[in-house]
Amino acid sequence: MNAMINELKERRSIRSFKADAVPQEVLDQIIEAGLYAASSMGKQNTIIVQVANEEMRRTISSMNREIGGWPESFDPFYGAPAMLIVLGKKENSNRVQDGSLVMANLMQAAHALGLGSCWIHRAKEEFATDWGKAVLAALGITEEYEGIAHCAIGYIEGDIPAPAPRKEHRVYRID
Repeated sequence: MNAMINELKERRSIRSFKADAVPQEVLDQIIEAGLYAASSMGKQNTIIVQVANEEMRRTISSMNREIGGWPESFDPFYGAPAMLIVLGKKENSNRVQDGSLVMANLMQAAHALGLGSCWIHRAKEEFATDWGKAVLAALGITEEYEGIAHCAIGYIEGDIPAPAPRKEHRVYRID
């Protein structure tokens, strides 16, 4: 079978990460893969915010946990030392679809480089707050963006989960 198809079939969401930092050159490769995602009309209306700073990571994790309604002891990023946050330009009616394609590329690139990843929700809620808008403004981002998702990234702690059996009756053909 084609190597790319195997990579697609083998990637899993990881929910247990080592604390080891991911080197910047590795994150740069993952980010570059995300920037090459397909986008509606080729407009490339998504941005990626990298967070490797431990204090900011804790702040975002705490906000995410509060939005999700979990206890203080829970880390919705499962200990991942890095996160890539995908945001879509609000004026783009396809921002969620475009951002989802970026997320898929980020997760596949992380897998191809021997890292684990996990899609984490609630970026929309975080970046709709005054805090989120201030973070973007501090980065020099003046246009309006909506959070699509976070990609938690790190070295895998433990075993890679086995794939769930594929459900039947999900493909229909019109010949």
